[in-house]
Amino acid sequence: MDKAESITRRRFAGAALGAAGCLAGPLIIPAAALGRGGTAPGQRVTVGLIGCGGRGVHECSSYIPFDNCEIVAVCDPLEDRRTRAKQVFEKLYSEHRPGYKGGIQTYNDFRELLNRKDIDAVSVATADHWHVPITVAALKAGKHCHTEKPLGLTIEHDLAAWKAARKYRRVFQYGAERRSTPEARHAIELVLNGRIGKVREIHVVVPGSETGGSATPVLPVPKGFDYDLWLGPAPEAPFSKDRCLGEGQRNGIFHIRDYSIGFIAGWAAHPLDQVQWWADHSGLGIPVTYEGTGKVGREGLFNCSYQWDLRCTYSNNLVIHFSDNETYKNKAGLPHPDLSRPGVPFVHNAAIFIGTEGWVAVAYEKVAAHPASLLTSEIGPGEIHLHASPQSPLPHAIRTSPGVRPHHQDWIASIISGKDPVSPMETAVKSDLISQLSDLAIRTGSMVRWDPVKQTITGNEEARRMMSQPMRKPWKLA
Repeated sequence: MDKAESITRRRFAGAALGAAGCLAGPLIIPAAALGRGGTAPGQRVTVGLIGCGGRGVHECSSYIPFDNCEIVAVCDPLEDRRTRAKQVFEKLYSEHRPGYKGGIQTYNDFRELLNRKDIDAVSVATADHWHVPITVAALKAGKHCHTEKPLGLTIEHDLAAWKAARKYRRVFQYGAERRSTPEARHAIELVLNGRIGKVREIHVVVPGSETGGSATPVLPVPKGFDYDLWLGPAPEAPFSKDRCLGEGQRNGIFHIRDYSIGFIAGWAAHPLDQVQWWADHSGLGIPVTYEGTGKVGREGLFNCSYQWDLRCTYSNNLVIHFSDNETYKNKAGLPHPDLSRPGVPFVHNAAIFIGTEGWVAVAYEKVAAHPASLLTSEIGPGEIHLHASPQSPLPHAIRTSPGVRPHHQDWIASIISGKDPVSPMETAVKSDLISQLSDLAIRTGSMVRWDPVKQTITGNEEARRMMSQPMRKPWKLA
């Protein structure tokens, strides 16, 4: 039986999120003291996975071949998922690590996992509305964090995560794994080193959210699913097929505003992160004004932004043209490269930098450029070089999407060395704020201005009020 299943409903309902954060932060010595594997003492990181859906299991499988880390616990409010995660990981460990004896512990409630002193780090792969509350609690409990994108449910979430990272000083890695691929790094280095001349404009293109969805029929909560814990800080709502546990893109957790701001953040996290990587090394922060047009789902359960065409303008007047891909594909006179998304004959997702002498497009799957010769241009020793994640290969039997394995290994290596990872909290917050502010411009139908010094919205009181939203008691940001 899961240890966390001994928690009564009364104890759960009365506990505050901050309860997990009372412990002093362990470093990585307790993990090494367990004596697993051949890594030197103090050089093995013990990891707990919080959120055992497909993404969490897929990404954490990349830890299996490396003896500088080990998965020791998994957590999910759905019993079938945490049980399956334990089975998948223990099977892979038995195949790739001679002498492995198993023993991954399962938990229903993340707070019990965080209370374990022998766990050094957690990978947070929950639904979006839990990303920041769990990350803040984990940092407070002394755990290093790898947190999936997008970051916050609101601007308040983003700023709280940033504050917690500064206060508790643990290694945070944002799950924007495209940074850890050599081809994307090279593409941003090309732009930084002037290969396309002066950047004139930037286009960010992503899929819009799904529309529709239904809150009916109301269904019994599946056996083994702690639905109240899954909802957590979100409002009470009857369980239905489209609300959560759905399959594919139409899973409501991606398209219901109580749990996500939609693909304007979920998919946009990848290309916006590439833009922010460039901006961080170009002396820029984030755009300060956001304006344009957009549509929000109004009929049905799904109520996120599904269509938009926005201008996000930096203080130096450079513009990010941010649009959904259906809108972008009808724009003439702009790059429309073949970026090899299976089944999609147009730009599915990309950050496109257009300069005075050419352009570079970075998608999740591929990089394209004009002139094409840019892709073979070498970055010289005296030029700008970005952080390079380790590229150790995985066994053929363990498959992950591009960047996942080096991104997680970069995080583990940073925990051991104490050096910054490739995608730290500050850049995660900045890129996510672009999504948040863009969504507010759509929802209010008017310009949104961001004050980067005061870290607030000015001149649009409706948007300013929407920087936060209530959390269901007893949950709160620690």
